[in-house]
Amino acid sequence: MEKENTVKFKSRQFAIDIINLYKSLVENKKEYVLSKQVLRSGTSIGANVVEAEAGISKRDFLAKMYIALKECCETEFWLDIMHETQYIDENSFNDLMPKCSGLKKMLTSITKSTKEALEQHK
Repeated sequence: MEKENTVKFKSRQFAIDIINLYKSLVENKKEYVLSKQVLRSGTSIGANVVEAEAGISKRDFLAKMYIALKECCETEFWLDIMHETQYIDENSFNDLMPKCSGLKKMLTSITKSTKEALEQHK
């Protein structure tokens, strides 16, 4: 069983939350464009983390983690925009944004330490 504090576990849980947000936006708001964007970026975080774990080298691992970080930044953007335009309510925003920000911090730390380790072995 995965530990609940791992980036893999948290990104998977976040993807589930994003899928549920997407379903709600489509069903209740009949919103299909912005919701598809946040669905793609929000679920891509975990997909890239899983790909990174299967990387063929440290550089491959780092590249996938950077992609996960970029997707996380994009997801923050979409959540903020959807909150500002009232597609998502205050409760949803206050639930999802800290989770996304937490993932961003984890991914930033992972990419920074991996990059430093690679540079030391040059």
